[in-house]
Amino acid sequence: MILPVGSINRHAAGLAAATVGWILAVTSMGLVAWRVWHMDSSPGFPSGLACVGMWRVCIYHHVPVGRVPFCHPYSHHDAFLPPDILAAQHLLLAASILGLLGKAAVLLALRNVFTGILQENAAFGPFVTSGILYLLASACLSATVVLNYASVTREQRISFPPSFYLPDRPDAQEVGNASHLATVAALLLLLSGVSSFSHRYPRDRQVHPDMSEL
Repeated sequence: MILPVGSINRHAAGLAAATVGWILAVTSMGLVAWRVWHMDSSPGFPSGLACVGMWRVCIYHHVPVGRVPFCHPYSHHDAFLPPDILAAQHLLLAASILGLLGKAAVLLALRNVFTGILQENAAFGPFVTSGILYLLASACLSATVVLNYASVTREQRISFPPSFYLPDRPDAQEVGNASHLATVAALLLLLSGVSSFSHRYPRDRQVHPDMSEL
């Protein structure tokens, strides 16, 4: 009993897409440009821009030699963080873990196929499990992107500590590249999840006698 070559190629392509999506998800989690704040010169706050990420904020002030970044890290223990950033931190961590577990499930299923373990549960079960994990990871990333976009459109305030030398609201803000990267990662994981559900267990061919021989 052999799986169709097309089915194996489809799952291999899904694994490749999931790998790229997972790498992009982890990369976006570490990037700082989720929200880009543009600040004009005002009393107490020099002009420049700030990139607000999920784990740190980097301020770029205008100086004669260019822009010099000053970054301040934070975590979910900091009370000044708004609820959407706190939620996004957990969602991004969940997406990275779920995506990694989904990859492990696909590798297990493909291992069972190539080593000749072709019982239905040995391949079908891990493929379905990986599909569920990929869809959950994609949902976590999508929720993070939506939360970030809603915060930008509402021009949400963030009461940073005075030591950050940042206003609680910029003159203008926009969605950063990290959000776009997470969107691509969510789409790739979504496609990989759908691909995992396309697995079909091959049935043995039944041999019927030729009517001419009867």
